[in-house]
Amino acid sequence: MSISLQNVSYSYKGKFQTVRAVNGVSYDFEPGKCYAIIGKSGSGKTTLLSLMAGLDLPTEGNILVDGKSTRDWNRNRMRRDAVGVIYQNYNLFPLLSVRENIQYPLELKKVPKQEIGHVATEARERVELPSTYDKRLPSHLSGGEQQRVAIARTLGQGCKIILADEPTGNLDSANTSNIVQILRSLAHDDGCTVIIVTHDHAVAEQCDTVLQMKDGSWV
Repeated sequence: MSISLQNVSYSYKGKFQTVRAVNGVSYDFEPGKCYAIIGKSGSGKTTLLSLMAGLDLPTEGNILVDGKSTRDWNRNRMRRDAVGVIYQNYNLFPLLSVRENIQYPLELKKVPKQEIGHVATEARERVELPSTYDKRLPSHLSGGEQQRVAIARTLGQGCKIILADEPTGNLDSANTSNIVQILRSLAHDDGCTVIIVTHDHAVAEQCDTVLQMKDGSWV
């Protein structure tokens, strides 16, 4: 599943002026590859990721997800079925166990119970967490373990486009390496389109393609 940017711009009104956060960006992201988007704070990379996730619509231009404009998608359904988003702060439900966190999106999709169990187990094993973690709460996990659960939850949804916003920002070097390897494997072994926004050049260097943003545009 591909994602294509077609002359995408995004502006918003600040206190004193209109800010053009993304300025005429075009690019075709292909399945089976892991991409990094780097740039200083304020360069527009996180705004661009939010647009690709359908959290907002471009002011100008178009974003195609699997050949269909985000303007035409039901964007909640798009994030449920096609585009998974992984955040720096994990966004796990604190009162749900590891297994319940992974299963929750499947329950929203009304997947049969027997299938939910199988898919959740497969997703957990894919990120190399043992079954002993099933009943643990997020507060009993390390940062790296919480991020693995977040990735497993996205995997369980069956999303073929994975957007990761600073996914290693809260992790030490060992956990950073593990998470990047999982994301690379999702691209290379599972055929996902993986796009990582990062400040970390060591993370970017492990990706297939590195794109740099400055003042809302590619450098």
